[in-house]
Amino acid sequence: MKKGHSPVTRVKNPEPNIESPDWVIWAAWADRITFEEIKKKTGKSESEVIKIMRRYLKPKSFRLWRKRVNQKSIKHRKKFEYSRKKITSKINKNDYM
Repeated sequence: MKKGHSPVTRVKNPEPNIESPDWVIWAAWADRITFEEIKKKTGKSESEVIKIMRRYLKPKSFRLWRKRVNQKSIKHRKKFEYSRKKITSKINKNDYM
């Protein structure tokens, strides 16, 4: 009889250790992780995250990230909540019935 073992799930980009700057970079690139959550877990403010990104990324990658962060309202919780209110106010309930 074969011994059973649980398979190891391999992730293409696993989550790095939270103490390393790699975690901050990983979280900053993730769309659903806000700057407030990064501050809560690591204690680093938005400006500190920007400094880390500038130091560890190539200049072109940093510019792409800044452009992405400024266009998406998801990285800032207040902007995200405001955009959700705008979207829901535009949708009428009668449109789906």
